[in-house]
Amino acid sequence: MRILRAAGYRVMPWKNGGGTTTEIAISPDGAGLDDFDWRVSMARVETSGPFSSFAGIDRTLSVLEGEGIVLDIAGRPPEPLTADSAPLAFPGDVPTGAALIGGPITDLNVMTRRGRMAHEVERRPFSGESRIAPRADTTLVLAVGTGATLLTDDRSSLGPLDTLILDRGSAELRLQPKGEGLLFVIGLHRFAANH
Repeated sequence: MRILRAAGYRVMPWKNGGGTTTEIAISPDGAGLDDFDWRVSMARVETSGPFSSFAGIDRTLSVLEGEGIVLDIAGRPPEPLTADSAPLAFPGDVPTGAALIGGPITDLNVMTRRGRMAHEVERRPFSGESRIAPRADTTLVLAVGTGATLLTDDRSSLGPLDTLILDRGSAELRLQPKGEGLLFVIGLHRFAANH
């Protein structure tokens, strides 16, 4: 188990230059936007406009703060996404635009390379003890709106927006929130290589 501290996340420009993104974690380490297997980031969206296109990428978006956005994904009816919505999965390489509902938002963005990786994102209310059994190859746990205490021998502490990274086979995780918030549990699955 590793803890990534929010203060250490890397802030970089969007691929299309329209804003900034805060990279939580990427694999392999040091990969760029064109050669990652998976990437988890947060973005501050200040204005409506088109999303960056990522060829061969599947992505899932969740709103962390702000009133929300309406996503216009080619071939689908417009989809409102708010902080109360379930995470929304869509292909990263179809034309997608976003219209802010009422001012800037911060979103959580999970991306995996199609055919190499797959992912799922679970949004959980976090007001009492939460248990997480890591079943994916890699599991990330992000606490939003509150910190948490790990109910383990060392009682490690998580601040808001700190992230835990767990490998497959890690022991079940027990977290106690320090207030009311949300947990995002991200499962990342690697496909077997073709021989």
